[in-house]
Amino acid sequence: METMDLQKIQGSLDDLKDQMAQLKASLPEDKLSMVVFSGDLDKLLAAFIIATGATAMFEKVTMFFTFWGIPAMRDPKKKEPAKGLMAKMFGWMLPKGPEKLALSKMHMGGMGTEMIKGIMKQHNAKSLEELIQAAAEGGVEIFICQMSMELMGFTIEEMRDYPNLKVAGVAKFLQEAGSSKSTLFI
Repeated sequence: METMDLQKIQGSLDDLKDQMAQLKASLPEDKLSMVVFSGDLDKLLAAFIIATGATAMFEKVTMFFTFWGIPAMRDPKKKEPAKGLMAKMFGWMLPKGPEKLALSKMHMGGMGTEMIKGIMKQHNAKSLEELIQAAAEGGVEIFICQMSMELMGFTIEEMRDYPNLKVAGVAKFLQEAGSSKSTLFI
């Protein structure tokens, strides 16, 4: 009788071990994933402040730039490759790099943007350019949406030299976000 009880207990323990292994396998990884959809200066400042702060809290931080967020990653010093008319129009109409971004509210023909940059400087707050550099130093990975780049006529050659910048599809973002502890949309 005691052997039967011990076998039942051992069987229950084995079941619990299997259940624990399944639970551990389904836990999110220690990472933050973020979609950066906006191209507004204030929203990109927030995205990079969160990303750089998150490097102290998470093992991995990933940003996925799509549509209007992509121009912030363009390098104003790089010459654009030959493009078709629609791609050229997007290139002319959209900002080229973080210094050309406008505020989402109170832009006021550029005056609001310059005011916020001045206030940030007075308070020793990092500029967007400095935040992007801090993100690079902190190991933040940046993926640029392949479909958005193609639709807007951008190429990887005109993007900034960022150590962890790659082109990826939405499936890559979903893979990252699906296993993240936290996912944000900015």
